[in-house]
Amino acid sequence: MKYNSIRPGQVWLDTNGNRIQAHGGSIMYLDGTYYWYGENKEKTTGENDIWHWGVRCYTSQDLYNWEDCGVIIPPEPENPESSLHPSSQMDRPHIIYNKETKKYVAWLKIMHRDGTQTETVMTADDILGPYTKVREGLKPLNMSAGDFDLAVAPDGKAYYYFERVHSETICADLTADYTDVTGYYSTHFPHTQPPFVREATAHCLRKGKHYLITSGTTGYLPNPSEVAVADTWHGPYTVLGNPHPDDESSTSFHSQISSIFKVPGKKDLYIACADRWLPEHMDRKYEEYAAVFEKIFGGDVKPEEMDNRDDSLDDADMRNTSIADYVWLPLRFEGDMVYIDWKDEWRIEDYE
Repeated sequence: MKYNSIRPGQVWLDTNGNRIQAHGGSIMYLDGTYYWYGENKEKTTGENDIWHWGVRCYTSQDLYNWEDCGVIIPPEPENPESSLHPSSQMDRPHIIYNKETKKYVAWLKIMHRDGTQTETVMTADDILGPYTKVREGLKPLNMSAGDFDLAVAPDGKAYYYFERVHSETICADLTADYTDVTGYYSTHFPHTQPPFVREATAHCLRKGKHYLITSGTTGYLPNPSEVAVADTWHGPYTVLGNPHPDDESSTSFHSQISSIFKVPGKKDLYIACADRWLPEHMDRKYEEYAAVFEKIFGGDVKPEEMDNRDDSLDDADMRNTSIADYVWLPLRFEGDMVYIDWKDEWRIEDYE
């Protein structure tokens, strides 16, 4: 099947006719070709202990039709201690290019079974790999580091926006080689607990303004997004509210943002790339499961009561992310505010 438009929320197949597996992903534009990479969830059916099968990458000339380039960061099934073991909860790979070292630098978030989160950092000479580990078990600033985004300034300096787990958002300067943090950082959006803590941070720079779009913290269950704006990389950021004005479900159109991509050659086209993790659970109401998260993480549920809590969040079929879809929508700017409007179908060619 050949596509000539983007159809948010519909099943998206690659040029081989298979579901695209690039979740929690991002797009890079290199020498006239688009590269879309992300978590390969093809084996994550909920019926096994497989969380991921590496990082997969696709290429395209038009942002519609994507050719599978295979797994560029493979899993390590033979090493149970590896952060890349299939049972390891690896999420949200981000790759940036360092013009000085001429290396592609990939950061991977790793969730551990004890609740802590660390980073694995890898480098390669080509975006398609092979990638070599340079850091594993990294705790940036000695913090448990969750969902994140990486951004490179025009002068080559790089920044790392991450969720300090269940606490606040951190903006940290990266070292010159992009493989660690310098120690300089700023803090933003402090909250007491999920679902209020912000995660899934996505950064973009437009006309001198820095935008962060984030989600609340409710696992794979969707929730209202929030947009904030600042004049500098480190802020301070002003929270402007929910960018989804027509979303009556309070679920960001049943999706969670992963990144924002500025389309080259277009005057003002930015795409909010998001995942619809649970396409078969679009009847769930945000208010119901948000209350569960608030109660559990607020400490209102005693350990002996955990077996009596609402277990609807633990359904096996809710762990089947192999059928997750994508919700790509253009950003609309009005003054400092940014909006994401629903479109059943839209085309890159319709924008200047």
